[in-house]
Amino acid sequence: MDQGTFTYEAAGQALIIHLPREVDHHNCLTLKYETDLLLAENYIRRMVFDFSGTEFMDSSGIGILLNRYKQMAGSGGSVSIYGAGTRIRRILQIGGVYRLVRQCETREEAVYGKQGR
Repeated sequence: MDQGTFTYEAAGQALIIHLPREVDHHNCLTLKYETDLLLAENYIRRMVFDFSGTEFMDSSGIGILLNRYKQMAGSGGSVSIYGAGTRIRRILQIGGVYRLVRQCETREEAVYGKQGR
């Protein structure tokens, strides 16, 4: 995957967003635009951010996460995160994201809201 390209995957009513190696002000406008379109065209109850390939994120990424949380909470939906490494977890913690967004250990837990099958 290109270092600035987002990929999207549907799993039932969940939208899984696979984040690139770097999430910064250069690509966050694309993420906002693309997720706005996907939310407008589909019935999405859960938005899941996959940080498994992400090594860097700046405050623009935190802003997008908080904006998506607000948008999903307003429509009765939820946002969760999985796959964040130590550095990204620290950024999310300092940014206050974990007070609002659910941190999950696995993809399954993030998408389906449960641990294991």
